[in-house]
Amino acid sequence: MLFDVSKNTTDIKHSPARKPVIFIFLSAFIFFLVFNSYFTVDQGERGIVLRFGAFQRIAEPGLNFKLPFFESTHTISLQTQVSHFQLPAYSRDQQPANLAVSVNWHAQEPELQKIYSEFGSLAALEARIIQPRLPQAVKTVFGSYVAASSIQNRAKLNTDIFDSVSKVLHGPIVIESVQLDNIDFSDAYEQSVEQRMLAEVEVAKLQQNALREKVQAEITVTRAKAQAESVKAQAAAEADATRMKGEAEAAAIKAKGDALKQNPNLVELIKAERWNGELPQTMLPNSAVPFIDVKNQPVRE
Repeated sequence: MLFDVSKNTTDIKHSPARKPVIFIFLSAFIFFLVFNSYFTVDQGERGIVLRFGAFQRIAEPGLNFKLPFFESTHTISLQTQVSHFQLPAYSRDQQPANLAVSVNWHAQEPELQKIYSEFGSLAALEARIIQPRLPQAVKTVFGSYVAASSIQNRAKLNTDIFDSVSKVLHGPIVIESVQLDNIDFSDAYEQSVEQRMLAEVEVAKLQQNALREKVQAEITVTRAKAQAESVKAQAAAEADATRMKGEAEAAAIKAKGDALKQNPNLVELIKAERWNGELPQTMLPNSAVPFIDVKNQPVRE
């Protein structure tokens, strides 16, 4: 019996068993097309749309569409990125130090095409731009400060480092801030700084004591001067009082003398006023009353 090939082929094509397979295949293909025709971009990011590897456009945050099989997407963040560095450096006075530096930066939106074309990602940009350039800029600025000044003028040092880093890292990124998180000097230098600080504290203490003693001495001198002035004023007052008393007595004596000169009988009047009625026992020359001692004379009968 001969096998009819054409008849069997026709039967296979029109077999009912193949219709579900074709439907499943078409459904999967349509689902794949639909699923690959859209994409989403998160807030704070931008999408890079490529067609056969060539840049086409920048996709904004939200739902976006693309051509399946022909276009692909990559996202680049516009959010702040933080890069940390541990750098060995030397101050101007040759003091070794380990610097902990952190840099905050972000990509510029107008430069996204350039960033993707030249670097492909922010990680590659950091490795090729930030990591090679930043350490040298920080070391150069730190090397212009002596060790003590880098600690005392920390804010100015931060500002100078930021200005220097911003100049060398110009381009498709924006430097938001540069922080000098820590300066770790050698143990020997830190011990010398501690000893110097203790010495400065001791000197300040001695100066304070000297100033206090000086003030106390000035107070003592002021009190002594005030006391001397008081004694001097008291002596002057007493001298004035004595002088005034002497002048008053002299004036009184003079007044009495003048009065006696003008009225000689005034003396006799004063004597009479003060006489107690007893005769005197002695006699003065030229006196009106004979002052004789009659106490021891015998009584005549």
